[in-house]
Amino acid sequence: MSSPSLVIRNGTIVDGSGGDPVEADLAIDGGRISAIGGTIPKGREEIDARGKLVTPGFVDVHTHYDAQVTWSDSLSPSSWNGATTVLLGNCGVGFAPCHADQHDLLINLMEGVEDIPEVVMSTGLPWNWHSFPDYLAAIAGRAYDADVAAQVPHAALRVYVMGERGANREPATDDDRQRMAALTEEGLRAGALGFSTSRTLNHRAADGRHIPTLRAEEAELTAIARAMRAAGTGWLQIVSDFEDQDGEIGLFRRLAEVSGRPVSLTVLQSDRRPEAWREILAGIAEANRAGLELTAQIRSRPTSVLLGFELSQNPFMGRPSYKKIAALPFAERLAHLRDPAFRARLMGETFEDRGRRQAESWDRFFALGDPPDYEPSPETSVAARAAREGRAPQEVAWDLLMERDGRGILYKPTTNFAAGNLDVVREMIAAPHTLLGLGDGGAHVGIMCDATATSYTLTHWTRDRGRGDLFPVAWAVKRLSLDNAAAIGLNDRGLLRVGKKADINVLDYDRLRLRAPQVVYDLPAGGKRLVQRTEGFDATIVSGAVVYRGGEPTGVRPGRLVRGPQG
Repeated sequence: MSSPSLVIRNGTIVDGSGGDPVEADLAIDGGRISAIGGTIPKGREEIDARGKLVTPGFVDVHTHYDAQVTWSDSLSPSSWNGATTVLLGNCGVGFAPCHADQHDLLINLMEGVEDIPEVVMSTGLPWNWHSFPDYLAAIAGRAYDADVAAQVPHAALRVYVMGERGANREPATDDDRQRMAALTEEGLRAGALGFSTSRTLNHRAADGRHIPTLRAEEAELTAIARAMRAAGTGWLQIVSDFEDQDGEIGLFRRLAEVSGRPVSLTVLQSDRRPEAWREILAGIAEANRAGLELTAQIRSRPTSVLLGFELSQNPFMGRPSYKKIAALPFAERLAHLRDPAFRARLMGETFEDRGRRQAESWDRFFALGDPPDYEPSPETSVAARAAREGRAPQEVAWDLLMERDGRGILYKPTTNFAAGNLDVVREMIAAPHTLLGLGDGGAHVGIMCDATATSYTLTHWTRDRGRGDLFPVAWAVKRLSLDNAAAIGLNDRGLLRVGKKADINVLDYDRLRLRAPQVVYDLPAGGKRLVQRTEGFDATIVSGAVVYRGGEPTGVRPGRLVRGPQG
């Protein structure tokens, strides 16, 4: 046997199958795993993984790096957290296909739905594409720290075909439907791994208009489903409010039947309907018993809003005095915030509507901390602290936000936390027909950083949670790697087997922990975004090349566009 290009020695291999870990060496050649165990000669490069876990690279199936991939070679923070493949184009939003006079419209939509500042996209997007295959070609010409896969986004497609009629959510004509279907098939044959759409009221453009796909008729979706059957590839990724729960599940079953393709649905627990998720999962299970392939995409922690004076939102933003300084650079704003007279004036002001709603929910605000606590106890809320200290909740919140030179962060869980704990999340992630996703990497850059949910799954659910039984590490690794890879048709990865793609993480499991999110100004036009580091990733390997060592980039960029199903 010739010298392998890379050998990982003495590691504990958690191979992604869910089976028991084993201690063995692993060799890589030509971007593939060439040997596991046995006598492996010295490699041209070696990693000593004694006492460490060796896992497949993670597959992040729900991201919004559609813009970031056009200006950056880094898919961070997903790639900082062990993701070696990311799927973009979710929730029906994206930038292709697109006519030259529709750039502003799609930017406006992405700004509103995914909280990416307009100036960042206007400055950074090169718009060196027209059709969806053009967009894939633009990505294919670049190199990254993780592989990239894409989906055809319904909103962009609808606007491309129908113009303002599509943006205004008018019904599609038969000609419109047939053209959308043909373009969907074209995108899938060019290499898209799916088609995505949104049916939620929460998705609005920055100008307040609902997403163009909100009430798309069944005939429109059925035409697209038939195109997917003709292409014979891809899944349908759908976001819905499930207000008409039986009606929506029925629609999605019919789309699965017509397309012959998997359908993946976002499922979260809402405070307003805290038990509805059970009925949705029951409907998904029934569809699977009928031979259809429906899955629920779920989060391993709450959806949350992070609030701070350096972030996009804070509890005082609705007050007149704060509005006067809101547009100032952070350093200038901080000078006002440190002024006792300004603080006193602000505390005496009346909330506007948005602020009043926040003020009435101080029991749902928590200091995030470092390392962050995403399952805080009720007694640690701002309201509970204020009661113990005999102070007004707004004063406690102010002091917490002013920590770390005005960079303190408050955490407000918005879904999956109706009972004040994550017991429901534990049920969700243990349920059949569910996928761990919804990290939203690349989106909501000023209010959340949930792409670290991969790392959180390992730390919280296999080691740190003190409120119930834990999951085995091997089970969690399978959920993050093999299950997600298989769901989107990437059968060449997600499992450590000879011949599989050498996408690998070497983890110092005992040292693995998330750090507090922080703001960086590294987007085009100096735009800011929240990022989050995780300690304990000794190495991340993509196609046999080490892209991160000890959390630091090596400068090697083997990541490429993935066109279509693999393996």
